[in-house]
Amino acid sequence: MAIIKAGAEPLAALGAFLKPFGELVVRSESRQALERYATGLLADLPRKTASGMGRALPGISGQRLQSFLTRAAWDSGEMDRLRIGQMVQGASVGNGVLVVDDTGFAKKGRHSVGVARQYSGTLGRVDNCQIVVSTHYVDSLYDWPVLARLYLPERWAKDRARCRRAQVPKAARFQTKGQIALQLIEEGRAAGVIPRAVLIDAGYGNQNPFLDGLEARQLAYGAGIGVAVRFRLAEAVEGDAGDPPAPPYAGKGRPRKASTLERRVPSLKAQTILEGLSAKAWRRVTWREGTKGPLVKQFARVRVYRVGHRGKHLGSSGWLIGERPLSGHGGDRKQSLVWGLDELGLKEQVRLLHVRWIVERFYQDAKGELGLDDYEGRHWPGLHRHLALVLLAHCFLTLQQRQDPAQRQPRPASLARGFPPGRPQKPGRPQTRPAGRIV
Repeated sequence: MAIIKAGAEPLAALGAFLKPFGELVVRSESRQALERYATGLLADLPRKTASGMGRALPGISGQRLQSFLTRAAWDSGEMDRLRIGQMVQGASVGNGVLVVDDTGFAKKGRHSVGVARQYSGTLGRVDNCQIVVSTHYVDSLYDWPVLARLYLPERWAKDRARCRRAQVPKAARFQTKGQIALQLIEEGRAAGVIPRAVLIDAGYGNQNPFLDGLEARQLAYGAGIGVAVRFRLAEAVEGDAGDPPAPPYAGKGRPRKASTLERRVPSLKAQTILEGLSAKAWRRVTWREGTKGPLVKQFARVRVYRVGHRGKHLGSSGWLIGERPLSGHGGDRKQSLVWGLDELGLKEQVRLLHVRWIVERFYQDAKGELGLDDYEGRHWPGLHRHLALVLLAHCFLTLQQRQDPAQRQPRPASLARGFPPGRPQKPGRPQTRPAGRIV
């Protein structure tokens, strides 16, 4: 990423980019603070706090930058929607996917909004931190952040006095990360981001309600899953001549009894199903070039039906995909579930699943170069304004790289193969599927 050197005068390209966003604020002082804050995020500074940028940037102070985040009248949601609309038009070739993930910000103390001892995949342990859920758009040419929102732990959400002190909106209630992700997907779609599929890791793939939410929206997905997630083999389900599944328990009277199908066709762990496949079922697949050569493993897939709480049969079938290292090579075994992408072969599904790595590069860039985790304020509005401004700065760089081939980051040639032939979508147009068909 090209990080600019800050000067007293606004950069012409940055000023032109920020002009429509400046119309979201009322006062001229706030428009200048917007330009200075964005310049500071893009500048080569060790830390991108309001006070640090105020000391380093000409024509502004840390106090004015902090006031811009906490007191000035502007809506970070409006800024996000305007930015997304511009990116859909200027940095999208359609047929893209949406990557859902979260990242942790290590924090000391207990007063910053949402901070708690909780597990962070970024830190690799339970620690004092904040967690932010985000969505990221990726197609064969471009990738850019869509939205980001703080995860508010349940003990935080229940402590209304603590929430008032942190200026958490009164309407905010506890939501799981999956519920936040579904809300971000909906907001992104409303702003024009219509993904071909949603890609998620096992933290989200293990949540049945989240997968139910994607399927209810007819959004295809590729989900990492744990070894203990249970399925029924489609071959066994579709060959069973028993009674149809009993209706779901409505919460009154006795719980429903297991259907004949549920009694006759056992549910199996993903690991058990994959270990039972023959050697001929596994194929060698290369999905892209890594820094040390081609990335290649063995993969196999089998058609399965999802299983709900207490073994309930779900009328939702997809492909269980196993991943293992080549003989004599190191590496982890993994498993994924692909739903709604039956038109793709195994190689194409594998390549699409591995597009998810791009969001990790975004987190590295946003933290290392744009100050994503440098915000030191304690309040909800200030944090989300900082997030909106970081995403804005990242999108500016994406557009600059599009306009200047010399600044464009090299993209792996195999990345385009992760978007196999499909029906390309026009930006902002919804993808259609046959009604009533579960694929």
